[in-house]
Amino acid sequence: MREVLLEQREDKSHAYFPDKCIGCATCVAACPKGELVIGSVGAVARGLIDKDFIEKRSEACVFCGICAKACPTGALAVRKAEKEGAKETPEEGGESYIHKAIGPTLIDESCVHCGLCVEVCPRGCIEVTDRELAQDGSLKVEGKTVVDQEACVHCGWCEAVCPVDAISVKKPFSGNFFRDELVCQACRTCIDTCPCNALFNRDWGPGEIVEKVTHRKDACIYCGACSVACPVGAITVEKTAILPEMKKKGLEKRILGRAPRPTLTSTLMTDRDACLGCGNCVIVCPVNAISDPYLAAGHLNELDKKPLLEVVNGAVVVVNQETCGSCATCSLICPTEAIWLERREVV
Repeated sequence: MREVLLEQREDKSHAYFPDKCIGCATCVAACPKGELVIGSVGAVARGLIDKDFIEKRSEACVFCGICAKACPTGALAVRKAEKEGAKETPEEGGESYIHKAIGPTLIDESCVHCGLCVEVCPRGCIEVTDRELAQDGSLKVEGKTVVDQEACVHCGWCEAVCPVDAISVKKPFSGNFFRDELVCQACRTCIDTCPCNALFNRDWGPGEIVEKVTHRKDACIYCGACSVACPVGAITVEKTAILPEMKKKGLEKRILGRAPRPTLTSTLMTDRDACLGCGNCVIVCPVNAISDPYLAAGHLNELDKKPLLEVVNGAVVVVNQETCGSCATCSLICPTEAIWLERREVV
């Protein structure tokens, strides 16, 4: 598993594990010094920018470790090297860290190794091995069903579909989810970002009107990643309680409530020579689309001003970098890879 050293100072170090991070910004909300920065969540989740969810300013950090305690997936760690001759300090147990207090996803002996949990797991962290027909003459299937606890986000999909109730899952948070149908531009950034497959587009028939994005309440862990990723601020996620029994030590005061807004950590780049001037990126851009429904409907050339992207003299130009929502929807639709996001230095 990849480890990034965010900062090291004397005998202390701050480590980040990007493979565990889900882009929820809980650590950002928890940090009392505002040292952690999150941005470009949609683009990172889609694999369309070369960066991680979290970065650090490394200016005022006191290595208090509250970010590591607040993280629901264990993606952060604050370490202190042992000094020679110093007395050993007992490590804080799971009662101080949310990801430890949650406990593992458990599978009991009643499991029939059917593999339904494997099929629905949004993180691909369940595996059935050594599956074979029972050798004792009974009509059973033997095998091993194993959960990768390091990758599990405790969404509860496996528990919900298990036909014999063999799986038990504990969730990190309770909360509220709200999406503004009028603000939402159906860009699917939230769907691509959600670590729990708790958001999706419904199928619809001819003439049928359905909501743009549907929320699966029972799969949601109220992490807030969708809210942080939304380029137009259409989603609000509010944590209302920390569910595991633990020593909260002020965590509730810092992380309960609405997920924080992201920092702009990317820059839109364009290749004028590669651009066809088709305008697909201009139309599909959620920031552009929310500015005028007429533009969102595809009327590219009948509006004089656009907030983010525009076609000028046959090629796309960036009107205002600061309005970008860092979702990379423009990159997804471009047929010639003429527009993309690059990492912006955190200040």
